[in-house]
Amino acid sequence: ARDLKDDIESLAGVLEVTIGGDREELMDILVEPQLLESYELDFVQVINSISNNNQLVAAGAVDTGNGRQVLKVPGVVETVDDLLGMPVKSVEGTVVTLGDVAQIRNTFKDPESFARVGGGTAMVLEVKKKVGANIIATIEQVQALVNERQEAWPPGLEYRFILDQSTQIETMLRDLLNNVLSGIILVMIIVLAVMGLRPSLLVGLAIPGSFLAGILILGMMGYTLNIVVLFSLILVVGMLVDGAIVVIELADRRLKQGMGVKASFTYAASRMAWPVISATATTLVVFMPLMFWPGVVGQFMKYLPATVLICLTSSLFMALIFMPVLGAMITKPSKAPVAVSDEYSLPDTRFNNAYRGVLSGLLARPLLTFIVAITIVFSMFGAYSVLGRGVEFFPDVEPEQVLVRLHARGDLSIYEKDALLQEVESRLLDMPGLKSIYAQSFNNGGNERAEDVVGEIQFQLKDWQFRDKAADLLAEMERRTADIAGVQLEFRKAEDGPVQGKPIQLQVSGYSNDDIYPVVSRIREMMDGIDGFQAVEDNRPLPGIEWRLKVNREEAARYGADIALVGNAVQLITAGIKVSDYRPDTSDEEVDIRVRFPKDKRHLDQLMQLQLSTNYGMVGLANFVDLEPAQKTGTLNRVDGRQVITIQAEAAEGVLVNDLVVALQAEIDTLTLPQGLRLNFKGEDEQQRETGAFLGNAFAIAIFLMALILITQFNSIYQALLVLSAIFLSTAGVLLGLMITNQPFGIVMVGLGIIALAGIVVNNNIVLIDCYNDLREQGYEPVKAALHTGSLRLRPVLLTAMTTVLGLMPMVLAMNIDFINRQISFGAPSTQWWTQLASAIAGGLSFATLLTLLLTPCMLVLGERVFNRSKKVGPTERPQSEPQLEQAAA
Repeated sequence: ARDLKDDIESLAGVLEVTIGGDREELMDILVEPQLLESYELDFVQVINSISNNNQLVAAGAVDTGNGRQVLKVPGVVETVDDLLGMPVKSVEGTVVTLGDVAQIRNTFKDPESFARVGGGTAMVLEVKKKVGANIIATIEQVQALVNERQEAWPPGLEYRFILDQSTQIETMLRDLLNNVLSGIILVMIIVLAVMGLRPSLLVGLAIPGSFLAGILILGMMGYTLNIVVLFSLILVVGMLVDGAIVVIELADRRLKQGMGVKASFTYAASRMAWPVISATATTLVVFMPLMFWPGVVGQFMKYLPATVLICLTSSLFMALIFMPVLGAMITKPSKAPVAVSDEYSLPDTRFNNAYRGVLSGLLARPLLTFIVAITIVFSMFGAYSVLGRGVEFFPDVEPEQVLVRLHARGDLSIYEKDALLQEVESRLLDMPGLKSIYAQSFNNGGNERAEDVVGEIQFQLKDWQFRDKAADLLAEMERRTADIAGVQLEFRKAEDGPVQGKPIQLQVSGYSNDDIYPVVSRIREMMDGIDGFQAVEDNRPLPGIEWRLKVNREEAARYGADIALVGNAVQLITAGIKVSDYRPDTSDEEVDIRVRFPKDKRHLDQLMQLQLSTNYGMVGLANFVDLEPAQKTGTLNRVDGRQVITIQAEAAEGVLVNDLVVALQAEIDTLTLPQGLRLNFKGEDEQQRETGAFLGNAFAIAIFLMALILITQFNSIYQALLVLSAIFLSTAGVLLGLMITNQPFGIVMVGLGIIALAGIVVNNNIVLIDCYNDLREQGYEPVKAALHTGSLRLRPVLLTAMTTVLGLMPMVLAMNIDFINRQISFGAPSTQWWTQLASAIAGGLSFATLLTLLLTPCMLVLGERVFNRSKKVGPTERPQSEPQLEQAAA
């Protein structure tokens, strides 16, 4: 196992390998205390004898002038016989050897942990990868190395791979790739149905072109293809075609109105350049601040803004350069001559006519329309405040692994701890839905576990489609082990996402434990009185006894003893005193040589009976040492010079962490704290506050940058504010979507969705207002200009919104379509990560688009009436004729 550990650690992607159930080799020298007394020896003489006689002395060289001879004193222990024959005392020619007073054996150090897999004894190599390393490639390298090395292993030695996370990652990547394909297909279906074959093919080419450019640039930046990048592609799949739809739709309309091929595409690209650039720029400036997202959450989510920025920038070039050029090349001119009609000729379709009828009625009462719309929006905010499910930090995802931690108190040996763990393990071995079981008991659980954790069982679950939910499995585990006395069991899901550790953490800090401990006890009582807290623990020292040897230094000095001598004596009944080491033929590593008492003599009574050889003869250790019991000190934790006790807990199934934190904070506010005592919520609450603050600042920066772009384009503060109003409307749509789907408000995912919406929903308003301004310049009256604007831009506005929403629908519905195996599934863990974010964008965009098509034209008319905007009415420069455009294109 250790040779394999060294080989695995040499792999490029591996950070660390630990061995569960490992026991190091040891040469154990078991000294009989009665024999030492009989020969008037003490352990110091035995130790010095072994140390002084297990050496390789390089004694130098003799140079006589006629030659040079190297001299060495080879006294290194090579076999057990060398030790057995080692002299420890000589009296009147009689030599006492080590074999006369001790037994020597090749064995292993006392166990510090036991490991089992599937109920059978095992040694487990736990492999951790480096940050940024490809987990799939790393695990493949480890498996290939193991398969190669196992050919030299003894017959009958079995091995297997457990808790393999690469399988989960591969499944998630495959599901997300299926969702990317599903989104593309849905987008292309709606574009094909509305625009026809040739325009839809031109629009569709924007997707692979932008994807290819995005993946190539991400690769050059050193970013790997992970689940966040793949979801980012799903997010932008509908946004990539927005610019292409606007340009190709106008070119197609001009073709149908009789304009030439080159002139149509040239006119469409030049006419819609500024609206497309502005719309894309407003989206880019929204995602740009997210590149500076700090902390662990920022490291997790940084791939999303990077992917969106690169792909959207690529789509801008596709829409304004590549698509018009390609369209002019592949489009055949119409054979039948058609008179060129006005660009502003209204489409004559049943749906468009119906929309014009509704819009004309609203334009007759723009103020009333505004009041009704605002009432609806504020009603949604009010309804969510009453019906909303609360706030959470990160989505709760169905895990692929769960674990059970065993808490037990008392001075238990490792064998007693393992016996308790085996009892728990035996109740759970035959549970359905489990793929593998790895149990480990230990003396020291590490910094990530509470001090009273003595064992842990990790379960790898079967695929989510072939088992019950993890919450149901944990409930069944709890039922099966409910009658085990003397222990406390903690049932947990594996930690996914950017936040590690228990979600609820409260630090109580001060300068004196006498002030801290009573407050911690009181808070624990409060948590017990609030429904929803589970697995509550704190890191106060555990109750227990430790034995302290009080040395009378003055008395010890009379016998020539000191603290170091007493300390060595204590080690004789514990792990032993390391006197030297040697390298056996069977190992590449040095093995410790340790001296200690036999197992039946390793107890406190034997320690106090220990005899030391002094100038006054053999003297008992008890003459100058007293053995006293004392309270265990435990581990002291300090932060900024203050002593800190941390209380940790989890939320029960179906209970939000934020609700528990709010309830606990209300209880804490009633406490009267001692002077200098501080209470700070850490864990998920701290991350939630930091993330909320960052997203709020990023949102404010994005709004400011968008306002600069819009004021520059429209030269009107009112119209810029009108564009930005779509953000407010979309937020109401987000809350409506959360109420319909019964989801809580996720700080990370919904907050990110609102910011992303800010850059998406304004695009429709930009296109509408640009068209309105152009119509006003052509001499149209405000009401007529608003009516024409809605009618002319109805198709591109609906198309751009529908493509974005349809691209996200697989995620909104938690649907996975496997095109290869021809299967459709709902609720896969890979989709649970992003359902909140996709639902927020889809709901907000749908609601905002509907209101935009009805409210924005009314607000344009209302703005003209309120601010008495003066426009030059009359004939102005008309659009260029077809021959002029063809000549310009040539």
